[in-house]
Amino acid sequence: MARRESAAAGPGSRALIVDLIRSSGPISRVELVNATGLTQPTISNIVRRLIDDGVVRETGDTVATRGKPRAMLVINSRAAYGVGIHVGADTLTCVVTDTRGGTVGRQLVAAPADGRPESVAARLATLYHEVTHGLGLPPQSVAGMAVVGPGPVDVTRGRFLALPGRQGSAGLDLTHALTGRLGVPVLVDSDAAAATVGEFWGRQVSRERTFGCLYMNSGIGSGVVLDGALHRGASSNAGKLGHVPIVRDGEPCHCGSRGCLEQYAAPRVLVARARAVRGLTRRLRIRTEDDDARAFDVLARAAIYGDEQARALLDESAAMLAEGAVLLANMWDIDTLVLAGPGFAVAGSIYVTEIRRRLAERAFARDVHDVRVDLSSNPRDSAAIGGAALVLQGSVAPGHGPELAARV
Repeated sequence: MARRESAAAGPGSRALIVDLIRSSGPISRVELVNATGLTQPTISNIVRRLIDDGVVRETGDTVATRGKPRAMLVINSRAAYGVGIHVGADTLTCVVTDTRGGTVGRQLVAAPADGRPESVAARLATLYHEVTHGLGLPPQSVAGMAVVGPGPVDVTRGRFLALPGRQGSAGLDLTHALTGRLGVPVLVDSDAAAATVGEFWGRQVSRERTFGCLYMNSGIGSGVVLDGALHRGASSNAGKLGHVPIVRDGEPCHCGSRGCLEQYAAPRVLVARARAVRGLTRRLRIRTEDDDARAFDVLARAAIYGDEQARALLDESAAMLAEGAVLLANMWDIDTLVLAGPGFAVAGSIYVTEIRRRLAERAFARDVHDVRVDLSSNPRDSAAIGGAALVLQGSVAPGHGPELAARV
């Protein structure tokens, strides 16, 4: 079964009020009454509990009215901190954010070379302690940690089914292995799911919007937030846009299908195509030993600076990904789409421009509403930031985010 996570059951829930303050703040109690239809005493009781718990605070500012001045409410950015670690092919990126999604610390380290389960768990635990101690965070102020990486994931058992370059880590129950070591709740999730929640949380997007995220790293994924909660599917593996066939009887894919979007638009595919073009990699100074991530950054930078061959490859990728964006928009009728992930870090503008154009021309509901398309403010760290957001959402807005286990 998927991790339990759904929109709040009723309008008086803590999650709903937290979400309204998060996305609308500063906001007054009267405005919360108008937004929810609840009575003033009900809102006052919920807000009082949130203030007592330190999740919400009064700003000190007031709005003048004919009656008593209205105190304004905001999320207390220091209520709790979340830790997210993104597991890459060769690196681990750790990010700590405050309750409102602001980054307060970041550290990038090399991943264990041997890839053994015990080595991975030990390095993750060490990294957690190094970063939180370095920031001087009291242990009780950390809501938990999320470890995110390429899917598929088994969120119930807290492990990845496969990780790039770490065959031995697939059977490791990270949640069990790390919770006891760290004394805080530990989640395991996919990078695309985490990035989606991170962008939704950090951008203070209203729960009334149908929010989508396209995530591109070594592969391509997506996520959709409905009524403030991430849509997960039966096993928390929803949104694998990269494995939607777009070419009939096309290139075989490791997922078992053919013609998948990833086989035509993913960075590793473009790097392979660039290496096949005579003289291109030598001219761009892409070395044989360079990994796909570095080689793609060089290729994307060349495209931005006007290299015609590099730009042609990026344009083809953007056109294919735009087809995926139209599919995502038509399936969910989304009104906001953000591009996140290292694949967009250098040449994100090329992808944003093409996706905006294609949605304006082909989105099914284009005559009813526009689809806003933006680039993440931090594409490269979006998954790690999103991991921290998963923890915080589950901590301060339970019902919208994943359930967190009790502290050890």
